[in-house]
Amino acid sequence: MKILLLSDSDSPHTIRWAKSLSNKGIEIGIFSIHKPNIQLYSDTNQIKLFSSNVQREIQGKKEASLIKLVYFKAIGKLRKTIKLFKPDIVHAHYISSYGLLGSLARFHPYIISVWGSDIYNFPKKSFLHLLLIKYNLRRADLILSTSNIMAVETKKYTKKEIGITPFGIQLNKFYPQEVTNVFGSENIVIGTVKTLEKKYGIEYLIRAFKAVKNKIPDIPIKLLIVGRGSLTDKLKNLTIKLGLIEHTIFTGYVNSEMIEKYHNMLDIAVYPSIEDSESFGVSVLESSACEKPVIVSDVGGLTEIVTDGITGIIVEPKNPSYLAVAIEKLILDPRLRIEMGKKGRERVINDYDWDKCVLLMIEFYKKFL
Repeated sequence: MKILLLSDSDSPHTIRWAKSLSNKGIEIGIFSIHKPNIQLYSDTNQIKLFSSNVQREIQGKKEASLIKLVYFKAIGKLRKTIKLFKPDIVHAHYISSYGLLGSLARFHPYIISVWGSDIYNFPKKSFLHLLLIKYNLRRADLILSTSNIMAVETKKYTKKEIGITPFGIQLNKFYPQEVTNVFGSENIVIGTVKTLEKKYGIEYLIRAFKAVKNKIPDIPIKLLIVGRGSLTDKLKNLTIKLGLIEHTIFTGYVNSEMIEKYHNMLDIAVYPSIEDSESFGVSVLESSACEKPVIVSDVGGLTEIVTDGITGIIVEPKNPSYLAVAIEKLILDPRLRIEMGKKGRERVINDYDWDKCVLLMIEFYKKFL
């Protein structure tokens, strides 16, 4: 079986799908708009990388426009790649950009995977954006979604059935383990593992942490914010303004090989996203797999992977007061933290084992062979 993925070759999700499918004996090619970072694939010679050699900076400048010249220039190179690689299936990841590229290439069988903002935000930008999404969905022989709730959103634009292929968790990587905590063992650590962008609502976590610290000042609590992003400086300034800088650590960029250690430093994991385009929540499941109780906002696919009161707590988005109540509840009840953590890992094992998710994707592929 030969699968040509149309996707950002530098995306961690693309890398994980490509390498996992390759490890199952499938011949994988990846076609990207931009020049690939070949170092990301240095541990394998089984995956073929193709591109239209657009500099990532140029691609980024074009991202705001509907008709992206770089995509149309890439069509010819994609068609040549298809003739060279001879795939059994072309599979586009992201419906708006790579979905358009795959649609215009006119190769079949053609699969599209919906990721999040491409279906929640893109079609709402204008009537032309809407038409483009509907066109891409019509061209697809199969549409896949990472969550049921995102499949419901996608059904607004197509009558076709939609398959569910979750982003699973590598259970041999994310599991409860003893690690040296950056704050020391005497503190209760509240935190998040997320890109520091507006949609993830980190500001609300910081404000909620301040409220909790004011209410229960005698309990030693610390705030750990793992990741980097465009809001890093703004969020650091907020902690200074609120008098929290001595109680907070911003890790900055963390290598993917180290990320599970930071999940294990948390006593309570908080994911206060504010947009429905948070379609799945891989980081939430990573925390759950490490037996951490999770607090999430009632947005997007987060409520699909968290059982309220069992594996975590679901709160109203953009409401630091509600978030503070949930955090305080878990701080004051260590037994509940343990119970939710164990139930969370059990849920991940049953429903989100990465190896099972890869086999599910292969079963979808086999339908076209």
